[in-house]
Amino acid sequence: MVEDAAHAPGAEYRRKKCGTIGELGCFSFFSNKNLVTGEGGMVVTRNQEMADRIRRMRSHGMERLSWDKYRGHLSSYDIEKLGYNYRTTEIQSALGLVQLRKLAKNNRKRKELVKAYRNELEGVERISIPFSQFRGNPSYHLFPILVSSEQNTSSSISRDRLMDELRNFRIQASIHYPPVHLFSLYQKAFGYRRGMLPKTETVSTREITLPLHPRMSVRDVRWIAKKVKEIVGKWK
Repeated sequence: MVEDAAHAPGAEYRRKKCGTIGELGCFSFFSNKNLVTGEGGMVVTRNQEMADRIRRMRSHGMERLSWDKYRGHLSSYDIEKLGYNYRTTEIQSALGLVQLRKLAKNNRKRKELVKAYRNELEGVERISIPFSQFRGNPSYHLFPILVSSEQNTSSSISRDRLMDELRNFRIQASIHYPPVHLFSLYQKAFGYRRGMLPKTETVSTREITLPLHPRMSVRDVRWIAKKVKEIVGKWK
């Protein structure tokens, strides 16, 4: 099993850290993630053979590492298998080590903000909050809500209109995520079409991600939630 733990540094499921449950765990350190280096990521594994293979793949497939060349232990090299230039930089690594020390504190702050969002928005008509009953220890990377999907009724809400009106208050809302199978690449290369994954498509038209990051305050969250309720309350 390969874990996509891009959103889950520090999160736990059944008392195991996410990224350590499968044979391989993959993390992302992009600038909007819980642990940031600006770009790049990390793969973790307990399998020595896989670890050696990944080290070769990250450096053009060379059987010797760039560190060997730097230390003067390597005058030439061979490439046995296809590889890539996936090496992180020393500067990114330095940033990552500092961010790692902040991870637990920042995740606790995210948890506090999510709790405030839920206190403000739970029970609001035509809005639901997914994952409220999750029993693990999340990293609280995103805060998604779902708007009502009832068509042609007074209970329905236009997700796009809600996002537009939030933008008028300079509140940036996002969508996580557009359905992968509807991207042009997958439609052209693999023949995927709208209607093939109806549940995925339905959720994708209802989902909105509200702002969430450790430098926000509970006051910020309450103001955003207030604007969401004001906008939704106008649609009778």
